[in-house]
Amino acid sequence: MDTLDLAIEPLRTLLAQAGAFLPRLGIALAIAVAGWLLAKAARYATGRALKALNFHVLTERAGFDGFLQQGGTDKTTSDLFALIVFWLVLLGALVVAFNGLGLAQVTELLSRVLLFLPRLLVALLVLVFGLYFARFVGQSVLAWCRTAGIGDAEILARIVQYAIVTFVLLIAIDHLDIGGGLVQQTFLILLTGVVFALALAFGIGGRDRAAALIEHWFPRRDDPRRR
Repeated sequence: MDTLDLAIEPLRTLLAQAGAFLPRLGIALAIAVAGWLLAKAARYATGRALKALNFHVLTERAGFDGFLQQGGTDKTTSDLFALIVFWLVLLGALVVAFNGLGLAQVTELLSRVLLFLPRLLVALLVLVFGLYFARFVGQSVLAWCRTAGIGDAEILARIVQYAIVTFVLLIAIDHLDIGGGLVQQTFLILLTGVVFALALAFGIGGRDRAAALIEHWFPRRDDPRRR
């Protein structure tokens, strides 16, 4: 009898653990399914809300939709935002489900991804509004230069626009906080190197050209050509 009890005891322990685990597994599955349905509803609601706010017009004028299409996708920026909201809600449900199962490592990993998604949303918003503002300022500079009769207006407008785009990219990268600022520092180093190289090349070989451009943009009042 003792031998039989010893043989059955591991099976009893296994059945007891399974009996304690199965209810938690059922609750976790229910939470995951409910989270998936809620995530789909949130994705649909986000897409409809962005469409009602004419967000697609802003992204088209900012050039963000064109950038996505050049990457080989037919999705718009609004679809991208809706997809991020979908994963944000779904991952939140999965964190609750796996936490109920006692899987701490999986919960920690999903929590890190969950905390990253809001920063990604804000960074994308910064890019969209920043690119729109950069294009608006560039067009304003172009119109003003043409009205003032300044030559090479397109070059000046592009310089201003690209400068704003660079600043916006730095803000977005800084908000994502990838690699503890390593990406931002590397970008700044490369940008500084490019600017220094261009300034050196222009200073050595383009002094006459620079003087001619300045004279062309801002001619002197006593210039006989202005009489």
